[in-house]
Amino acid sequence: MTNASVREFKMPDVGEGLTEAEILKWYVQPGDTVTDGQVVCEVETAKAAVELPIPYDGVVRALHFPEGTTVDVGTSIIAVEVAGGAAPAQEEAPAAPAPAAEPERPAEQPAARQPVLVGYGVATSSTRRRPRKQAQDPAAQQAASAVQSELNGHGAAPAAPPAPVAPAGPASSAAPAQRPLAKPPVRKLAKDLGVDLATITPTGPDGVITRDDVHAAVAAAQAPQQTAPADRPAAPAAPAPSAAPASYDSVRETRIPVKGVRKATATAMVGSAFTAPHVTEFVTVDVTRTMKLVEELKQDKEFAGLRVNPLLLIAKALLVAIRRNPDINASWDEAAQEIVVKHYVNLGIAAATPRGLIVPNIKDAHAKTLPELAASLGELVSTAREGRTSPSAMQGGTVTITNVGVFGVDTGTPILNPGESAILAVGAIKLQPWVHKGKVKPRQVTTLALSFDHRLVDGELGSKVLADVAAVLEQPKRLITWA
Repeated sequence: MTNASVREFKMPDVGEGLTEAEILKWYVQPGDTVTDGQVVCEVETAKAAVELPIPYDGVVRALHFPEGTTVDVGTSIIAVEVAGGAAPAQEEAPAAPAPAAEPERPAEQPAARQPVLVGYGVATSSTRRRPRKQAQDPAAQQAASAVQSELNGHGAAPAAPPAPVAPAGPASSAAPAQRPLAKPPVRKLAKDLGVDLATITPTGPDGVITRDDVHAAVAAAQAPQQTAPADRPAAPAAPAPSAAPASYDSVRETRIPVKGVRKATATAMVGSAFTAPHVTEFVTVDVTRTMKLVEELKQDKEFAGLRVNPLLLIAKALLVAIRRNPDINASWDEAAQEIVVKHYVNLGIAAATPRGLIVPNIKDAHAKTLPELAASLGELVSTAREGRTSPSAMQGGTVTITNVGVFGVDTGTPILNPGESAILAVGAIKLQPWVHKGKVKPRQVTTLALSFDHRLVDGELGSKVLADVAAVLEQPKRLITWA
């Protein structure tokens, strides 16, 4: 490009007050052309996974961090060469303090793409980066870049300054060996099994040592021990150990990094459990009529194209109970020592995703018709499963439903979502013997559990809400008579 300049795109605050995000996936590589609004990467914050669009046209010149790296908000993550004069100051993200003694990044990257290793490890409050090392030739430079990418992704500690290079001579003719490429779980496995990674021939992509490589090395080391030397008699065979799966025999632990959504959930749940005094009440209810209504609604043209299931009517039953008992829809303001009653219901639905438990909510659910509620529930669930739930969708909830019944569980004692006063757990709906009209008959039965904050919800209020939900599910015509 003529009159071109390189602009640095910084990690924006994609939530409210978030300080860092992990780069999950790059959609572009150096040399690719990008346009204003094009998504260039996906990042995960403590609340959700978010796609980041680039705010200008140009050519990608550098990706400053590999996938798996946790980066502070305000840190440049990608360099793009744009046409025009000097690059104006970026407005998309707050400026971050410049790192001390940061090596200047070249405007051009090598034509060959470097291998990217997905990193693991718990993020800290600052971006983890190792100083770059100068390679003596292109091959060494490429290998060093691969090692650097891996270490950046894993958040390794800064390397010690390189030792002075001794003059070339007979004693120093051999080049120092490169650090074997392996991800932290594999390094941990090798350490536990006493295997030197430098002795293993890697079979993974880009020369990465895999778990299978480590196990193969262990098997190879043990094989010679099965045969006694020729100059001495063979020792009596030891009793064979009990057979066990390889995963239990050789790998005794697996460590999973706590970060992103799971880290935020753990922090929030611990805070909730030790801040709000929880009380949980239970009720078992005959929902046979509700299940019949579900089947009827599936055939109704008003619900064409919408997903109709028991959760829809359970959500509507809870909204009716809240309308009859509005004080349950509240929060505790510790600073002001006040109870804040909400005159709207943002209904949270707990959703299990690969990244952990999230609780997006349906805004103003109290004002929605049953078809509108069905559409909102369907959109919420599909978005959560795809990992596209936005941070705003998980903020401002007032009351939550968690459906443990989908796992075949009868009930539970759910922990309150922070800032809310009640959460309803729905158990599995099962065909059970039930006394109906004086006779024991097979009926569809489920158990509901309501946990509430006993600072602002006493036993009477909590019991009324739970009883109302059960009454609506037992006689769904109350959705009309209690409206």
